[in-house]
Amino acid sequence: MPAETLTTAQPSTATAEPQSVVVFDHVSIRFDLKCVLEDISFTVQHGETRIILGPAGGGKSVLMKLANGLIQPDSGTIHVFGEEVSSMPESELFKLRGRIGMVFQESALFDSLSVEDNVAYRLHEEHVPEAEIHARVVEALRFVELEHAIDKFPPELSGGMRRRVSIARAIVTNPDLILYDSPTGGLDPITSTTIIDLVIKQRDVTQTTSLLITHRLQDAFLLARNRFNPKTGAIEPIPNNGIDPRTKFLVLNEGRIVFDGTTEELVHTTDPWLKDYLS
Repeated sequence: MPAETLTTAQPSTATAEPQSVVVFDHVSIRFDLKCVLEDISFTVQHGETRIILGPAGGGKSVLMKLANGLIQPDSGTIHVFGEEVSSMPESELFKLRGRIGMVFQESALFDSLSVEDNVAYRLHEEHVPEAEIHARVVEALRFVELEHAIDKFPPELSGGMRRRVSIARAIVTNPDLILYDSPTGGLDPITSTTIIDLVIKQRDVTQTTSLLITHRLQDAFLLARNRFNPKTGAIEPIPNNGIDPRTKFLVLNEGRIVFDGTTEELVHTTDPWLKDYLS
C-alpha cells in the first residue's frame, strides 16, 4: 500500500466524549498448549469501527469469540459495555449478547426458515409482538436492499444475498455493538464491495460500534476512505483524499498485536513487517 498524504474527514455531527465499549486487558489464551493470543490489550471506543487485519491463523476469529463471551481467556480481562465478560455466567452473557449483533463468515442462516424468519429469529426469542417483528424485519431487509426476498429461503439465494440477510439479522435488534467475522470471505470482488458498502452505510447511519475481521486489504481501505451520502443514498470517496476518523486498525501476527492505531499511522508505518504485509 503506497504511502499517501491523507486528511481526516470531520464527523458529520458532534459527539459526546468517547466511552469504551470493548476493552481487552493483557488477554492470553492457549489451545492444546499452543498460545493463540498473547498479552492482547486494546480499547474500542463508542462509535468506532475497528478493522482487524493479519495473516491467517493469527488469532483474529478467536479474538472475536472472546469479545462475544463464547470462550474465556486463560489470563487477562475483557470488558464489554463496562461489564467483565471474561468471567461472566452464561445467564448474564445471554442478556449481554442481546446488545450485540453478529455477522458470521458463512452467514449461518437456517436453511429451513424463510428470510423473514431468519432475520426475525432473535426478536421471536425476545417475545416482541408479531406486528412489530414484521415491521422491523422489513425495515432491516430494506436497509440491505433485499425486501423483495423476504419470502425466499437461503438455498434460493446467492452467497452475497445470504451475507446481506446475515447483516439484516444482525442489525434488526438495533445493537450497540456489531461483530463482523470476515463478512466478505469467499465472495467475489464485486460482491465483496457490495457488502463493504453496507458496512459503511451501517457505520455512518447509526454510528454503531463495530469490530470487523477481513483478509482483504482492499475492503479495509474502502471502509477507511469512503462514506455514505444520505442525500444520494450512495457510497462515495471522502473528499480531499480524506479518511474516516472513527475507523481504526488492529493488526495481529502470530497471536500478538503488531499495530494498533489510525489509518494514517498504518499507511505511514516504518515497520518492515507491516510494510511488507501492506505491499
